[in-house]
Amino acid sequence: MNKSTFLILLFSCFVLFSCQEKKSKSTAQGKVKEKPNIILISADDLGWSDIGCYGSEVKTPNLDKLAAGGLRFTNFHNTSKCFPSRACLLTGVYAQQNGYSKTYKNPITNAVTLGEVLRTAGYRTLWSGKHHGLENPVYRGFDRYYGLKDGACNYFNPGNQRPGEGAPARKGAPGHKTVRAWCIDSVMYNPYTPKEKDFFTTDYFTNYAVQWLDEYKNEEKPFFLYLAYRAPHDPLMAWPEDIAKYKGKYNDGYEKTRNQRYKKQLEIGLIDESYKLSEPTFKNWDELSDSVRTTEIRKMEVYAAMIDRLDQNIGRVLAKLKEIGRDKNTLILFVSDNGASAEMVNIKDDYGEIGTMTRWSSLGGSWANVGNTPFRFYKNFSFEGGINTPLIAYWPGKIKAHTFTKFPGHFIDFMATLVDLTGAKYPTEFNKQKITPMQGQNLLPVFAGKEATREKPLFWEWRHGQAVYFNSWKIVKEGLDKPWDLYNLENDPTETKNLAAENPKKVKELEQLFDDWKTGLPK
Repeated sequence: MNKSTFLILLFSCFVLFSCQEKKSKSTAQGKVKEKPNIILISADDLGWSDIGCYGSEVKTPNLDKLAAGGLRFTNFHNTSKCFPSRACLLTGVYAQQNGYSKTYKNPITNAVTLGEVLRTAGYRTLWSGKHHGLENPVYRGFDRYYGLKDGACNYFNPGNQRPGEGAPARKGAPGHKTVRAWCIDSVMYNPYTPKEKDFFTTDYFTNYAVQWLDEYKNEEKPFFLYLAYRAPHDPLMAWPEDIAKYKGKYNDGYEKTRNQRYKKQLEIGLIDESYKLSEPTFKNWDELSDSVRTTEIRKMEVYAAMIDRLDQNIGRVLAKLKEIGRDKNTLILFVSDNGASAEMVNIKDDYGEIGTMTRWSSLGGSWANVGNTPFRFYKNFSFEGGINTPLIAYWPGKIKAHTFTKFPGHFIDFMATLVDLTGAKYPTEFNKQKITPMQGQNLLPVFAGKEATREKPLFWEWRHGQAVYFNSWKIVKEGLDKPWDLYNLENDPTETKNLAAENPKKVKELEQLFDDWKTGLPK
């Protein structure tokens, strides 16, 4: 073989190899593009108006960017409480159907998780953050898990006191503080005392999430990332540099902040004049003592800082997505698990300033009322202030930018939506256990900007609250022995005019739906 022939053959092999390599890469990219990546982000105890794109003065540029480039819901719902909300989101059935209506200290029953279902469509399944459940997620369909298996913990140190530091504030009576369980993949730690001095749960949930995105960036399969933040759930704790941004921001108190948020909501087109500002339940700012006002100001500064840090970390995820080239074909969803919280935790042996590791502080009812502007009440109530969540849906090229919808949705809708989107298989039986059919409705038509109506009623029951919604009408009560209120949410979305006395037949009609639903629940 002469030199010319050899060179021609060598060049031909090189061209053939290059073509095959390009074809292989193209095929891999094509597989990724066939099914979108999915990131589902949940906040904890975040009020409806607590982020910028829903009216807040808190700096949330990354969430605002997603909202500006996507769709905002004004009538989307959780269950009003952390663990039943998360169970609904995870399984696509009501908490009353998966064993999480009253406690999180049992396995998920008669249901499958998003991880288990999306695996059938070839997804890499990742979960970083809060669980608030009994089972380790790696045994319920997730390839990787990092985070708090319980409900609430110290942000700076979920575990035991470290050398040279104060005792981390924890819930519970003196001498009987509750130690919270933590998992890193299949290993559970109880307690979990981080070695890293820069540890902060919001930051470290993100650290693991972006690490996984890097680790699996060259995989052909798409990924599902559930990023379940704890912020801004109590204890109120934040980095000093974040708190400093809001110094003096809340000196004028509850009413001025609430009115400013309401005005902004109207100006940006999030709501219209049908959203009447409900009667306030906060205390009169001018009647508070100087010391109480100082405490209230500090609490809100720290709370705002926690939301600010949450948004910063979402920005880190978005930057990583772009870096690995997955930003164009990723559906991003953002929600809160209930309204802003009025719950108060008082721990006698805590010390130090609000916002620090040694002090457990709670937001309280007055600021929670502001957080849920323009709605009534807060977490634990079945009124809109307890159950209405922001929902941002962002998907470049698939969801129209800067749009709003009044479609009445619920956390149970995520399973139906993602099953349809990915072609995943939802089973009738799993691990020899009969599975409850999906209860939600596919949101893809809403994402596409199409007209859609709610096909079935929605139901709520948590503690002393109950509610039913169907065809714009809602009955709700707080207290099992109390009469039902009736509201037309189309005309009165903030529940300011009780129509029960004028429409007893409508009350009976919706009450019958509720009774039928209760009758059909697992015993």
